[in-house]
This record gives sequence, structure tokens and C-alpha cells, in this order.
Amino acid sequence: MSRRTKVFEEGSLRVRFPDAGPDDLEAVIVNTSGGIAGGDQSAVDIAVEEGASLRVTTASAEKVYRSPEAEATMAVHLTVGQGASLAWMPRETILFDRSRLSRTIDIDLAEDSRLLLAEAVVFGRSGMKERVDEGWFSDRWRVRRAGRLVYAETIRLDGAIAETLREPAVTNNGVAIAIILLMPADEAFVAALRRCEGLHGEVGASSWNGMTAVRFCAPDGESLREDLTTALGFALAGPLPPLWVN
Repeated sequence: MSRRTKVFEEGSLRVRFPDAGPDDLEAVIVNTSGGIAGGDQSAVDIAVEEGASLRVTTASAEKVYRSPEAEATMAVHLTVGQGASLAWMPRETILFDRSRLSRTIDIDLAEDSRLLLAEAVVFGRSGMKERVDEGWFSDRWRVRRAGRLVYAETIRLDGAIAETLREPAVTNNGVAIAIILLMPADEAFVAALRRCEGLHGEVGASSWNGMTAVRFCAPDGESLREDLTTALGFALAGPLPPLWVN
């Protein structure tokens, strides 16, 4: 059985633990401010101790609002101990026009720990006729296993974001992107996803060096969410958190 041992909350971020059953521990992060504005600073630090298992999601999509000057910052640090398992799967981050966000995700894994990481970014809500013409978005990920860097990724979009997204080599007019990262690699998951029919956007999956990565690009946030929900169902081999399917 996994259970929480230490919880610290400050500012607008709160964490709740729904009753997920005797063998599961689920954490739900809630931003009580309703979104992120320019100059806001947020940090999440989670440690899963030896042999424990934890799933983390958010109560809703995170909205990043327009900022005239100051950028918002988000720092996520995840530590997964020996024989432990972490599924980090927040709802999507929605960027508004002229928003400014700098995010870092740093993950430290033990030699035999397991990780499922799912992150999605939507550039404007298409259903509301919104789009992101300009803004700033910086996203830096670093994953280390037993202290050794095994995965690194950095995205930076500055200025005319809509114009950049139109490029065929970027998203070819897509406005919703995501990635699922699995460590260790899961070839059965890749095979199941490749056999799947009815996906709404572009999905590419591959495994190498002991990890699996799946990238998503969709024409709108709703299509991306449906594709992610399908893929996470395969990856978890069980039910998704209720907040993902409601």
C-alpha cells in the first residue's frame, strides 16, 4: 500500500488525495487562482519513495493568461525511488494570446523505477475561436536515471507563434501538441497504439535506449485530448483517473 507521508502547500496550489482504492495513491493538484498570470511563480516538488506508486493529475486544464511584460514561471521536480512508480499526467496547459510562460521539468529516477509522463500544450481554444498570434513559451525537460542524463528536450517559441506553427516542419497549422514518455520502454504499448484506428491528429511512437516516446500533434485541443485519452488507456492498462474521462 502507498500512502502520503508529508504534504506542504503554499500560495494558490493545493493537492487533494481522492480515495482511489487500497493499492493506489492518486494526487490531484488544484490551482485555486483559476489560472496563471504574468509574473506568477509556481513550483511542484514530488518524491515517490522506495516501492511506492503514485498517480498525479490536475483538477482542470491550466490556463496561462496574457501578460504585457513579465513571464510566468513553472518549476516541476519529480523524484522516483528504487522500485517506485510515478504517473505524471496533468490536464493540458492552455496558452492565451500574448501569454508568457517559462517551464522546467526535472526528473530524477532510480535505476529500477518506472515513469509515465504525459504533458500537453494547446495554443488557444479553437472552440472559442481563440488563437495565439504572439507570445513567449519556453519548455525545458531533463530526465536523469541514477544520476545520468538520459533524456533532454527544449522548446522555445518567441514572437509570432501562429506563423511558426503554420510551418510544415513545426506543426503544419496544428495548435495542440503533447508527448507521452515511458521509462522503461514498452514495446507492447507502441504496437497497440500503431494498430489503433480513429486517431484525430498525427501520432508517432518509437522506443530507444530503454525508453518510449509518443508525440502528438492535433488541429485543436479536443482532438488532442481524445487521442491522449486513448493512448493513456493503453499505457496504464487500466482505468484513467476520473478527471481525465469526465
